[in-house]
Amino acid sequence: MNALLQTIAIAALPVILAITLHEAAHGYAARYFGDPTAWQEGRITANPLKHIDLFGTILVPILILLVSTGGILFGWAKPVPVDFGRLRHPKADMLWVAAAGPAANLAMMLAWAALLKLAWLLPINFFSLPMTRMAEIGIAVNIALMVLNLFPLPPLDGGRIAVSLLPPRLAWRFAQLERFGFPILLVLLASGVLSWLLDPLIHLITRLVEVIFQIRS
Repeated sequence: MNALLQTIAIAALPVILAITLHEAAHGYAARYFGDPTAWQEGRITANPLKHIDLFGTILVPILILLVSTGGILFGWAKPVPVDFGRLRHPKADMLWVAAAGPAANLAMMLAWAALLKLAWLLPINFFSLPMTRMAEIGIAVNIALMVLNLFPLPPLDGGRIAVSLLPPRLAWRFAQLERFGFPILLVLLASGVLSWLLDPLIHLITRLVEVIFQIRS
């Protein structure tokens, strides 16, 4: 029980930040490109309480983290409201609003990698060991969420990016998948197909981070 509580305590911060700052980044980008909806609702904030969904942000990620053997981490926050019709150039700006979330995960991944490097340079003590584990989880969580969200399936960010890039007629047809996107994603996740598709990219990015920061264990 103590080991379980320790794992949850160490994982909570990187998991919650990875999910909630991802959503806040969407809201910030939307405001920048003309849609103040998320700002008006107080969702452009680092305060996790504004974004947390008890089930999707906390229970599901921690459960998967505890029972998985390196598979895809899955979770979600309360979606940030974006009115794409209020963007200055809706189809083109959709790309940047969608990409802001994975970009936030990329920035957090690099920050956790830098913290891990620092923890390795410190003498082994009461603080360096949990710092090391927290940073390792932060790197893994942000890589997994970044890659997952870039998967080209609406309503994931990768799907919205694809809609932005496709010609108008194809974009409209592809966007119709959004109503089925979540069930499709769950089937791919449960069947292991999603891991089969995304694991090679996750391992590649992880290896690049290890090489760049010289933190391979």
